[in-house]
Amino acid sequence: MPILAAEHLYKIFGRRPHRGVEALQRGVTRDELRADGLTPAVIDASFEVQAGEIFVVMGLSGSGKSTLIRMMNGLHPATSGEVVIAGQRLSTLKGEALRRLRRERIDMVFQHFALLPHQTVGQNAAYALKVQGMNRADREEKAERALQMVGLGGWGDHLPGELSGGMQQRVGLARALAAETDIMLMDEAFSALDPLIRREMQDQLVDLQQRLDKTILFITHDLNEAMRLGDRIAMMRDGRIVQIGTAEQILNDPSTNYVAQFVQDVDRSKVLAAGAVMEPPVAVLGADQGPHAAHKLIREHQLQHLMVVHRDRRPAGVVSAEDVAAAVASQAQTLPLVPVAQLRTVDENVPLGELLTDAAQQREPLMVLDRDGRLAGVIHQVTLLSALGTRRESTRGSTPASASAPTGHEPTGHGSGRSEPDGHEPTAHQEVPV
Repeated sequence: MPILAAEHLYKIFGRRPHRGVEALQRGVTRDELRADGLTPAVIDASFEVQAGEIFVVMGLSGSGKSTLIRMMNGLHPATSGEVVIAGQRLSTLKGEALRRLRRERIDMVFQHFALLPHQTVGQNAAYALKVQGMNRADREEKAERALQMVGLGGWGDHLPGELSGGMQQRVGLARALAAETDIMLMDEAFSALDPLIRREMQDQLVDLQQRLDKTILFITHDLNEAMRLGDRIAMMRDGRIVQIGTAEQILNDPSTNYVAQFVQDVDRSKVLAAGAVMEPPVAVLGADQGPHAAHKLIREHQLQHLMVVHRDRRPAGVVSAEDVAAAVASQAQTLPLVPVAQLRTVDENVPLGELLTDAAQQREPLMVLDRDGRLAGVIHQVTLLSALGTRRESTRGSTPASASAPTGHEPTGHGSGRSEPDGHEPTAHQEVPV
């Protein structure tokens, strides 16, 4: 069950907003509703966030993303639809019950720090705990531990005005961590920071999430930030969610011309990971088998290289068609193995940009390993080059000149300087028992 869910959410500002929901459901446009004195900010938004996931909502100014995040903790009550938090429907909670849910399950990190200027860094980090009624000694201990997590250990006695912007945002993050809630809502949390500090904060957030397993709903207008942070991304336009998917899914299969325009200039080498473009090996050979078994597989599948694995599927190395043929001709009994120690193996989460040098220097396909060190797939040179280049060209070519441009701002300002497989061998997966 998801820990956080939106079910057909609408938020309309103005008098008698429910009229607007009914009108939108009849097909009335957003502009027509505005002419009638109503402002639809969020329209029929649905998504689920799983525990431990970083779910990013990406959109330009006016797309409705900030309104949406404020609906997720009840700061903006929904005009229609439902927010569900850990099985509880937000619309059923009033007064103290709603405040308790916010204190115990959800914390929020704002764009502009929202620190109390006359309280120390430590007191700011402990503020949510004070509101919860925790005694002073315990909250100071938790706040100091949270400050250490974000690299501000020893700064607890300073005032916020003595800190840089990046350090102040770390205090805001520490305040959320000290509260020890399950869910963190982050509204443009890093957008006011300088680029270098912003990247440091992104790195720190990913590291903290991996260590603490927080569930994070993150709002941004920056496409690179969305693709760098998000396990999944929801793209918003004019109040509606137009696509939800992983960075790879959105890059490789944009659902609309609007999304295609956004992603056409993304630096794919920084977004796509090895696991996104690897192919399953057509066949693998057991490490205890000999040249004749290798030769049979190579001829059957017309391979240039054959992966050799141990019984636990950890790689032993690679044999080439040429070397195997020579071994058979000389009646050799052992495999002409290029051992794995002499080859470049890569984790499935490594960005493609880090593989270009290795692919150019190595004759054999790159072996991609899963988290347990087992062979997950292979990447051929042609696959890597195709993933980095061909798809982007085809995306540009397939976007009609008449495609409607994103409203609000063109995707060329902050955050939009953006950062298929077609291998040598067939993709049918056949293995020899090892």
